[in-house]
Amino acid sequence: MPAAALEIASLTAGYGDTRVIEDLSLAVAAGRRLAVIGRNGVGKTTLLATLMGLTRRLTGSIRLDGRDIAGEGTAARARRGLGYVPQTRDIFASLTVEENLLASRKARPRHVIEDAYAMFPRLRERRHNLGAQLSGGEQQMLSAARAILGEPSVLLLDEPLEGLAPVICDELMGSFTKLAETGTMTIILVEQQLERALDFADEAIIMERGRIAWQGTPAALRADPATVDRLIGVTMR
Repeated sequence: MPAAALEIASLTAGYGDTRVIEDLSLAVAAGRRLAVIGRNGVGKTTLLATLMGLTRRLTGSIRLDGRDIAGEGTAARARRGLGYVPQTRDIFASLTVEENLLASRKARPRHVIEDAYAMFPRLRERRHNLGAQLSGGEQQMLSAARAILGEPSVLLLDEPLEGLAPVICDELMGSFTKLAETGTMTIILVEQQLERALDFADEAIIMERGRIAWQGTPAALRADPATVDRLIGVTMR
């Protein structure tokens, strides 16, 4: 499945009666990499969850290559081409690494798990370990590999580096960059590590109170430290 364009228009969503995303509009061209950044609690994770149909959508459309999927369920969205790697690391703890990967390949042949091992060599070394026996970084690699084996046209990554050692962060971001360079997926990355997110992305948005407070290129954001300090509260190096 080739990379797809994603268009969001006037999207308002949340949980129960609580609105978290407010009238948000955004377009990501096919094959591009978008970094979604901002302080904790501004709606970044809720945005990805809303794209996957895991929140209550009140208004707005979500178009995947021109088709409005906002009224479809989570499973249908996944079939349309959305892949999601949540903060919770979506793996089967009681299955081995290889069993996790085999369960994620859908109707694809068994040998496609070699693609996952090529992307994440640590998983090959741990192929007979149970998910529960993996380190946090290895679980994150497995969660990402499971999503990628589904061949999504748009991949949503929710803080994949949270709590991981720098060497593991390097491995993960290196793998995501190689994947992005193939041009086969549009990637939306929510990440607190600002420099890593900007190194990865073609475009960036800063969210504040469920809305987009800033939008532009990583270069433009790096050239505007006052905006970074005001909206994120960090100092650019």
